[in-house]
Amino acid sequence: MKRDTWAFWGRLAIALVSMVFVILLLLGGTVAANYKGLGNLVKVVTLVKGQYLFEVAPEKLVEGAIKGVVESLDDPYSVYLDAKTYSSLQEQIRGSFGGIGVLVGVKDHHLTVVKPFPNTPAAEKGIKAGDIIIQIGDRPTKDMDTETAVSLMRGPVGSRVELTIMREGVKEPFKVPLTRQEISVPTVEGRMLPNENNVGYIAISQFTENTGEELVKILHELRAEGMEGLVLDLRDNPGGELNSAIKIADQFLDKGPIVHIDYRIGRDHTFNAEPDQLDLPLVVLVNKGSASASEILAGAIKDAGVGTLVGTRTFGKGVVQTVFPLDNGAGLKLTTARYLTPKKHDIHKKGIAPDVVVDQEPDAKSDKQLETAIKLIREKIHK
Repeated sequence: MKRDTWAFWGRLAIALVSMVFVILLLLGGTVAANYKGLGNLVKVVTLVKGQYLFEVAPEKLVEGAIKGVVESLDDPYSVYLDAKTYSSLQEQIRGSFGGIGVLVGVKDHHLTVVKPFPNTPAAEKGIKAGDIIIQIGDRPTKDMDTETAVSLMRGPVGSRVELTIMREGVKEPFKVPLTRQEISVPTVEGRMLPNENNVGYIAISQFTENTGEELVKILHELRAEGMEGLVLDLRDNPGGELNSAIKIADQFLDKGPIVHIDYRIGRDHTFNAEPDQLDLPLVVLVNKGSASASEILAGAIKDAGVGTLVGTRTFGKGVVQTVFPLDNGAGLKLTTARYLTPKKHDIHKKGIAPDVVVDQEPDAKSDKQLETAIKLIREKIHK
């Protein structure tokens, strides 16, 4: 037998032992009843080695088995992250990366542009909110998770990537070539509203490690400009870093719980607000694109009664993911808990109902939701 064949079977033996060990951990007390399943695993791997047309590295079989374990959970939020995807996720959490400057989400199984950021390659090439990205390079994106999509769009500064876009009102898909740049996108934007000298407006696009500090800074600036009421815009914010959402909620709550974290294994935990709050009239804008950490913040504000929610029902992602580093630079994003609002409402797959329902047509010339929020703020200020 050739030396490389011996090496292959040696690596395969190690891989099989590792896989079987993992499966034994998963099966626990049901191992005896599932021994045939373990036998099938070994048999399938042996058949792939002996009968499959193309040679496959043992490491690839192990990675496939790991992916299969995670996919068997039937949980869209639990994902095995290869080294490249895991690295991109860490960059996203930090808030700085080489990329094209676009925020994406999944809508009806399609990768959809939520927002192109100003002064980035995506904005300069005319990519718009609502555009459907049907292909990144040569990779179709239907049913692709956002972490994989983001990893494909990011890369070294100066490198190129091509997106294939489907746009409403345009008959045929079209290609957009882009050159990646260093992207350091602020997640918080704020200003005093024109013709509303005492009303401030802050929009949070997502939650990264820096979002809390960004918000505190902008709040300080707007208060120095005479802000007497605030509109906080969480529309189309897909969420992000849990601790960031908690820090921001603490700016608006004076006491009591912000969120309850409910674990299947381990001790549950409640994050409580600390004294001193931004004691100003507050209206929060939400819609079906407000998810996860956005809902933690909106739910805390609603339950504590410190602000009024305006818009439409939120997305309904009431589960928490933990990212675990694995060997070889890979990672695992795993659903480890659910969260409950301060009044212990479980909003998963239900969302949060706004206090004032205002629908917004996609092509409307005016922002009815914002107009309603401003009206409510005026009434609160002049009470």
